[in-house]
Amino acid sequence: MIFKKEKFERHILLKKDVRDSILSYCKMKHPNEGILILKGKSKKGKITIDGLVIPPFSYSDPTFAGFPQSFLPLDLDYVGVVHSHPCGSAKPSLTDLHNFFGLVSLIVQSPYDDDDIFAWDSNGNQLSMTVID
Repeated sequence: MIFKKEKFERHILLKKDVRDSILSYCKMKHPNEGILILKGKSKKGKITIDGLVIPPFSYSDPTFAGFPQSFLPLDLDYVGVVHSHPCGSAKPSLTDLHNFFGLVSLIVQSPYDDDDIFAWDSNGNQLSMTVID
C-alpha cells in the first residue's frame, strides 16, 4: 500500500491551569451544563490542550449545552470541546456523540474535583489523560 496510515492511540495532555479553569467554569455554571472549546496541538496521537475559548452564542440548561458552529472564527488550534454533566456520570450520551466537535471531548462530572474530568473519542471510547504543568 502506498498510502498506509500509521494508527495512533490518542493520549491527552491537559495543562494544569487549563484544568483549573475548566473546573472553575463548571462550578460557576452549575446547575446548568457549561461548554468550552479546547485549544491546543495534536502530534502523533498526543493531543496537548493549552487553552480555552468560550464559544460565541453558547446556550445551556441543566441537561444540554451547545453552540452554533457556524459563528466560530476559523482557528486551526481547536482540538475539541469540554462540557459538564451536573448530574450523573461523565459517560458521553448519544447526543454528545452526535454533536462531537474536533478530536476529543472532555466531560466533567459534578462535584467538579480534579479527578472528575474524563476524555472521550468520537466513538465513545475513553482516552487516557495526563495533567501537565
